[in-house]
Amino acid sequence: GRHSMLPRHVQRLGRDWITHWNGSQILTLNSPVSSCMRWAGHYPPWASFPLPISADSSANWRFPPFFGLWRQFQNSNWRLDNYAQSCCFHLSSPSMKSEGEEPLTKKKRLSGQDDSSTPEQQTNLSNQKEVSCLSGEQNEEKHGSKKGTIKRHWEYFCQQSKTMKIAKNKGSDQSSTGSEATFDFTVMSYNILSQSLLEDNSHLYKHCRQQLLFWTYRFPNILQEIKELDADVLCLQEVQEDHYRTEIKSSLESLGYHCEYKMRTGRKPDGCAICFKTSKFSLISSKPVEFFRRDIPLLDRDNVGLVLLLQPRFHCKANAAICIANTHLLYNPKRGDIKLTQLAMLLAEIASVAPQKDGSFCPIIICGDFNSVPGSPLYRFIKEGKLNYEGLAIGKVSGQEQFPRGQRILSIPIWPKKLGISQNCVYEIKQQEKEENAGIKLEASKPDNTQEIEIKSEKLSSKLQHHFKLSSAYSHYFPETGIPEVTTCHSRSAVTVDYIFYSAANDDTTAQPGAEDSFCGGLKLLGRLALLTEKDLWTVNGLPNENNSSDHLPLLAEFRLIER
Repeated sequence: GRHSMLPRHVQRLGRDWITHWNGSQILTLNSPVSSCMRWAGHYPPWASFPLPISADSSANWRFPPFFGLWRQFQNSNWRLDNYAQSCCFHLSSPSMKSEGEEPLTKKKRLSGQDDSSTPEQQTNLSNQKEVSCLSGEQNEEKHGSKKGTIKRHWEYFCQQSKTMKIAKNKGSDQSSTGSEATFDFTVMSYNILSQSLLEDNSHLYKHCRQQLLFWTYRFPNILQEIKELDADVLCLQEVQEDHYRTEIKSSLESLGYHCEYKMRTGRKPDGCAICFKTSKFSLISSKPVEFFRRDIPLLDRDNVGLVLLLQPRFHCKANAAICIANTHLLYNPKRGDIKLTQLAMLLAEIASVAPQKDGSFCPIIICGDFNSVPGSPLYRFIKEGKLNYEGLAIGKVSGQEQFPRGQRILSIPIWPKKLGISQNCVYEIKQQEKEENAGIKLEASKPDNTQEIEIKSEKLSSKLQHHFKLSSAYSHYFPETGIPEVTTCHSRSAVTVDYIFYSAANDDTTAQPGAEDSFCGGLKLLGRLALLTEKDLWTVNGLPNENNSSDHLPLLAEFRLIER
């Protein structure tokens, strides 16, 4: 029943009596638990169940003298506040629910893991997490004082990385150091959860207190998170248009950002935004990408992308440029054909924006919510630059479903010729355009020495390719345990779908194997803000919670622009 977590003799007693605490505080065991108490996240090793804590009084209360072991506990003068300080993830008392109220799917995912561990093991795990998180001294200063926040430490890959905005010397700027030989900058990718989508999919957030889901509560938290992490470039997804127009844009501009925005083309009122610090970059070009095509039945979805070409303000090369792309691909796990086509359209736009005079590509960063998991065919295509999709089931493209229903196979080719994009994910030059430009050489309209992409008549091929050798800023698994990293967590799912891909420089030892010979290099990964496990996130009642107001975590990476 309601008190099944208590010993039987306590249940029997609880039906008939009321216990007075310290002469004034009363615990009525027949009253609903949620109305007068909360469950502590940690409890002494000898306890076989979480101890009830009064929500309205100090944790230093006393149990009646006839409770045996509880009497020993009373004499220890234990306080919840002191005990919880050793935990890396502090429980927020209003949002963390008892075990009986956890989402069913969450309990199924964690069964066999959490239940099998003893309280002593849980305490040891908490201490291990504390050591891991406290290794980032800067992050401790930022987030250690607020209960309910998730402490994420910074992982450094370069000893010389000193420019993280989370650091103590936050005020230091490259423009004032006089060092223009290198250019370091940070990039964030963050799906901030559109309020409209939240309300349309309320079943995903039944684990949350209702007041935590209001935009008036969520936006200050999101803005504070952006302000604290202080990235030089923001790639935001699910940015609702009316909120962007009335408060998001002006708030970010007050923090020194210039904002570019592209709204979805259908009825959904959200879109993608790229915002950059005007103190670090100037805008060369901004290209929105619409994935909806009225004349192509395959492309009947309203997702969008955005591609910016930015010029660093402090760099020795006057023509240095960085291409930043942001997108939110279709969610539907059963439409891998649409996902691949949308990705090809984004890559084609990048290929048209990023070429340099010497025929190579400038450094490229692609951020977004790709609605695909690590290791899936779509993910491998991004990283490996090639995909043979012959015989591939549409439902397996994104890897979102372990056992997808239906086995419809991808057609060859996936998208029709009139889309104007080749199997190499570049724009094709249409015959009529050539006729209009008769007598004028195509390369004359391009910068000098620009490599012309030769378009050959392609026979039907099941092989996709792109020209960029990209690495992921995150490894997607914790190397010590092999446990997956998580970027989104709600009642029905806890997976990685958000990414920061970048073109690696030749000396970037963190890049994927084979990326060292990439002709589009130029970026070295210096560090990243560590992600968390599903178990870690459910310690603070998943996402959103009291202090993290999206169902996604922000990804943050620091890069160094390397001279060619």
